[in-house]
Amino acid sequence: EIFKTMHLIKIFSEEDKGFGPIFEEQPINTIYPEESPEGKVSLNCRARASPFPVYKWRMNNGDIDLTSDRYSMVGGNLVINNPDKQKDAGIYYCLASNNYGMVRSTEATLSFGYLDPFPPEERPEVRVKEGKGMVLLCDPPYHFPDDLSYRWLLNEFPVFITMDKRRFVSQTNGNLYIANVEASDKGNYSCFVSSPSITKSVFSKFIPLIPLPERTTKPYPADIVVQFKDIYALMGQNVTLECFALGNPVPDIRWRKVLEPMPSTAEISTSGAVLKIFNIQLEDEGTYECEAENNRGKDKHQARIYVQAFPEWVEHINDTEVDIGSDLYWPCVATGKPIPTIRWLKNGYAYHKGELRLYDVTFENAGMYQCIAENTHGAIYANAELKILALAPTFEMNPMKKKILAAKGGRVIIECKPKAAPKPKFSWSKGTEWLVNSSRILIWEDGSLEINNITRNDGGIYTCFAENNRGRANNTGTLVITDPTRIILAPINADITVGENATMQCAASFDPALDLTFIWSFNGYVIDFNKENIHYQRNFMLDSNGELLIRNAQLKHAGRYTCTAQTIVDNSSASADLVVRGPPGPPGGLRIEDIRATSVALTWSRGSDNHSPISKYTIQTKTILSDDWKDAKTDPPIIEGNMEAARAVDLIPWMEYEFRVVATNTLGIGEPSIPSNKIKTDGAAPNVAPSDVGGGGGSNRELTITWVPLSREYHYGNNFGYIVAFKPFDGEEWKKVTVTNPDTGRYVHKDETMRPSTAFQVKVKAFNNKGDGPYSLTAVINSAQDAPSEAPTEVGVKVLSSSEISVHWEHVVEKIVESYQVSSILIKLYTFIHKYISISFQICYIFQSSVAIDLCAPSQPPRIISSVRSGSRYIITWDHVVALSNESTVTGYKVLYRPDGQHDGKLYSTHKHSIEVPIPRDGEYVVEVRAHSDGGDGVVSQVKISGKPVI
Repeated sequence: EIFKTMHLIKIFSEEDKGFGPIFEEQPINTIYPEESPEGKVSLNCRARASPFPVYKWRMNNGDIDLTSDRYSMVGGNLVINNPDKQKDAGIYYCLASNNYGMVRSTEATLSFGYLDPFPPEERPEVRVKEGKGMVLLCDPPYHFPDDLSYRWLLNEFPVFITMDKRRFVSQTNGNLYIANVEASDKGNYSCFVSSPSITKSVFSKFIPLIPLPERTTKPYPADIVVQFKDIYALMGQNVTLECFALGNPVPDIRWRKVLEPMPSTAEISTSGAVLKIFNIQLEDEGTYECEAENNRGKDKHQARIYVQAFPEWVEHINDTEVDIGSDLYWPCVATGKPIPTIRWLKNGYAYHKGELRLYDVTFENAGMYQCIAENTHGAIYANAELKILALAPTFEMNPMKKKILAAKGGRVIIECKPKAAPKPKFSWSKGTEWLVNSSRILIWEDGSLEINNITRNDGGIYTCFAENNRGRANNTGTLVITDPTRIILAPINADITVGENATMQCAASFDPALDLTFIWSFNGYVIDFNKENIHYQRNFMLDSNGELLIRNAQLKHAGRYTCTAQTIVDNSSASADLVVRGPPGPPGGLRIEDIRATSVALTWSRGSDNHSPISKYTIQTKTILSDDWKDAKTDPPIIEGNMEAARAVDLIPWMEYEFRVVATNTLGIGEPSIPSNKIKTDGAAPNVAPSDVGGGGGSNRELTITWVPLSREYHYGNNFGYIVAFKPFDGEEWKKVTVTNPDTGRYVHKDETMRPSTAFQVKVKAFNNKGDGPYSLTAVINSAQDAPSEAPTEVGVKVLSSSEISVHWEHVVEKIVESYQVSSILIKLYTFIHKYISISFQICYIFQSSVAIDLCAPSQPPRIISSVRSGSRYIITWDHVVALSNESTVTGYKVLYRPDGQHDGKLYSTHKHSIEVPIPRDGEYVVEVRAHSDGGDGVVSQVKISGKPVI
């Protein structure tokens, strides 16, 4: 640092064009393969500076002897010849300097990479019973760094095992896992290890795997053998979690984030064994779980991801110039997890820790500074040059204005801002008269001259003098006095009604040598006439007049209007208030209390009456039955304008409501209040009976009763349903049954002893958890007739075209036959080359007979009730299909999982009312569900699912 003091005094006293070193390239962590044929390694360092920088290098905080043959320099780059692990492994950094100072590069580690061969000993054979799980250990050789990738050879190179749901190669330890062994797994296996850092691969001796045949393979539950551990990840990194289970059958693996949604960047491998989270963020921290399950049992594993962050600048230092003798606070703030610490270097050497403040700076403080923010994950550097300025005052860069205008009776500030270091002392003169501070004249600390209550005599030539310990300088300007600007016709207050026009007058006197401009503001904000020309207009027909016209005034235009008459020298303002009367503003503070079955209490606070007293309030309601707001009946019926509470009555029990309140005055209906939160009225027993009770017909030995279901608004409570009562026409005792489906309007009573065409009296009433409603009117209906006892014969088919066929049969000679039902089953038979389509038909009809005949396929589609995304799968659920009397009993369901727009896909069969299918990787998929019976496949229901992430 010998060069520093004398040279800096010279440089910073003059116009300075030079600068200290600024890094453009710094060394990075480097791995040198021990077996590399190159015989040298280079660490880069390049800086921009004027004059050009000088470089030197340090290793493990010791200087490197660049005169040694083992080292050479190319620019600022360090080249190490014939690198030796014992001598050259360590931490390096570069120093770049010129006569402004020195900077130190980021630290870089030079490591030596290697991957030893596997041991030459033969590996013993492994015998495993078929159906059992097993693990082949890789046991990789010694290596550095620990970034290996693993694959397994089967029998010969380059035949590699393909991973699937049954076989998995861990990239953590290299082991090969097989969920359950099959006969096809027989062979010789070798662990193939690659190091991308040194581009080298090795493989182990082959391990013979011999599956042992079993007459019957025994199933066993899922057992997770590959488990991920708690890990710390850096924000922005990609994180991989592995989870694999043994089991027979092969377990399915599902992933979830405990109590939170999965990150949007998460991806699960096809086999399900690997979860990857790309560009992990702080909010992705949490506990993750994998679950493995087969039909014999399930297993779970959880571990936590902790997300931390590399240091990042919030505020860092930049090149700075300060006057000699002044103080400096240099903020340097960084964020990270853990919170970074701050330390400082000056000219490449340790200088300070924490916040940096310099007092009464001298040339000794000049130099190259580096702020370093670091935590356990690394460090970031901010470099800046501090220059100390020392020079005599000069006005060359910032001269005084030659002509200054000021209005008579006003105030003027004449600026004097020379460049000087240290800060100069100031004095002023007018002509030959020295000026001193008085009641009208003030010399500011920064050198500016302030004159108040200006008179004509204040006009003249003013000179500013600046002096410090390095010299003195002065500069001159002329002050010219103008006539003041004055409002001579001020705007006056106005009172209008919404929709009317108002005029605000404004006129001013001013110095004729100047230009006059009028500016209008409303409640402190300048009016933009280009944007608000619908309501605001200017009158340009009158000279020296800034009249404002307000057209079709609205409530929002009420307030204070200010006219400002302005020249380049001074201005004058005057204000007036505009009152706009109109309908009331919205009431506030709406609250709902005392909720009952048919009424609620409301309270609110009055809003603005907009200068016209509120005469009444109206309460409005909205329900799920309509999107429109409707006036509610109230108690009292008329809500006076001085009231702030009322009761809404005649509401529907067990109904979700929103409420709002509207005020009215003589000028109209005001804006409604903000709607209340949704509330649900209490339940009550139904008071409406079902209508159109009737029925009759149906299948043999059946009594079919129908009615029109009550709409939602008449349910009045939870657990809503119907009580159906019926008896023979001449009977005494009513038989009652409960129908719990609130949407149904049909009940079928079956009784083998029932005679055909018997008259019955029937009636229906509604019920809920609060009680029963009234019965409907009693209706008279008949039980079903006998069904045909014969099946149609001579059934035949004739093909008419590629899309039409004709079906014919012999008529059944029975009077009770009213109609026929035709059903078809389409079966696709695939071969390797051709597709064949065969069509078979059934003739189904209404019958009442004990004769055993074939029945029809289900005619009702399954009602899909939910499609829920869970981890990597969708769970589709549907209602059970109940066969009609002429249909075969439903025995199960067929589910087709296919891409949208395609006909082919994967077909599942199930006896359950739900199924799990994979989340589509691309685009949308269609899930088709149909009931199946001995009579064939039923009608299809379908739902679309998407692989897009849930937000």
